[in-house]
Amino acid sequence: MNAIINNERKRSFVIFMILLLFFLGMFAVYGLGVYNDSEQYITMHIHREPLYPLFLLLCRKIAGESAGLVFSALIQNILTVLGIFYLVRYLQKNFSLTIWGELILLILELLPHLVTKYVSALGIFLENSIMSEALCIPLFQFFLLFTLRMLFEKKKSDAVCSLAFAFLLSMTRGQMMTTILIWMIAAGVVLVMQKQYRKLAVPLLIVVCVFGARSLSVHVYNYFVTGYFMGNTYGKVNTLTNVIYACDKEDGEVFEEDSEERAFFELFYEEADALTASYRYAGGTVTERAAHLEDYHDILKFQVLEAHFSRYYFGLDTDYYTQSSLSDAMAGKMLRKLLPECFGQWLYDYLLLCRNGFIRSIAIVHKWINPAAYLLYFAAAALSVIVCRKNRKSRAVYVMGLALLFIIANVCATSLTIMCLSRYMIYGFSLFYMALFLLIVEWRRNTAGHAKEAGGYLDKKKMRERDGD
Repeated sequence: MNAIINNERKRSFVIFMILLLFFLGMFAVYGLGVYNDSEQYITMHIHREPLYPLFLLLCRKIAGESAGLVFSALIQNILTVLGIFYLVRYLQKNFSLTIWGELILLILELLPHLVTKYVSALGIFLENSIMSEALCIPLFQFFLLFTLRMLFEKKKSDAVCSLAFAFLLSMTRGQMMTTILIWMIAAGVVLVMQKQYRKLAVPLLIVVCVFGARSLSVHVYNYFVTGYFMGNTYGKVNTLTNVIYACDKEDGEVFEEDSEERAFFELFYEEADALTASYRYAGGTVTERAAHLEDYHDILKFQVLEAHFSRYYFGLDTDYYTQSSLSDAMAGKMLRKLLPECFGQWLYDYLLLCRNGFIRSIAIVHKWINPAAYLLYFAAAALSVIVCRKNRKSRAVYVMGLALLFIIANVCATSLTIMCLSRYMIYGFSLFYMALFLLIVEWRRNTAGHAKEAGGYLDKKKMRERDGD
């Protein structure tokens, strides 16, 4: 017994040291990464969710203004080490993996960090960067850990911890509000497994309260930072960007002739046309159209929509926060009238963004790689069905279900407002491949088990025949 405990401790130590050396090594080699978005987090910009700016502020308070950002990047790396370590160790114990199986999980956890650094166009090692994804990654690992514990062990404490991490994720990046909905589905699955059907409304009521608490928290945070009791702005401007991209000139007729909305639309449309930032210039193939939309989203958003909104509202002698609020309100008004007019084209573009998002969740977008990504999804679904038919309580199927559910939610939510860049899709990468690996492990064990049973049956039959002779 002591030998088993000692071996487990050694394995834990080896796994932890590999993780620590990898992340601290990357930190030592590449150092701090400060990018265009970093300043908005540091200055607690109204566009950004509260948790990451507060995290940076706390790090600056602890380490001082000069060393605060370096200290925050160091903490991000350590938190990621802890998140991956505990998740990998939990999966190893639940699936009784060998040391080689556990090392495969470890490699799969490290792969997306290498992909975003060395393969994707971003070229960023996220955990060294001053971007909210650097905090989201470890928080997401802990969310997965407690969600799986909730599904496997059905303890209320795990459900509470899972929901708490979902809330923290939503306060770090808006797109991660999907984890709150995923928690609701997972909690519902647990209740169904326990045949507590009358309690199925409870997770829904909890989620409604959590969304309300999130909204209130954001408003209170912004009040203390800006003096305005308001939510984060710019989400509607993001969404309007892709709607303008999908518009034709006659769509502007939905607005009254001399209205502000009509004036803004005509400005947006003319400049988008001049910049070729419209679906009409996107090319013929699916790949060309998706690439064009992704290439021109930021150009259209910053150079056209934001530029005209800012120029107009600052001209009314308003401060920045009022201007941001007015811009978002105007974008909302325009969305409600424009979207029904161009819905068909917008939906087509949205599906193109989703298509790239699904590929980037498990691979990179490339004409030779895209078919392989589709096949991997098909293989994962088919293998899940096969394993589930052998064992309806298969834990590997639950892991894959969680992976696919998150990827679908993340892609569909992100595509509503912006394109699915690799750093937005990184969260589902490791989860998908770990789930696929665990499915293969269970499938092989099931196959070996049935073969052993069949062999045992044949041996018994031979013995009976021999005894009969």
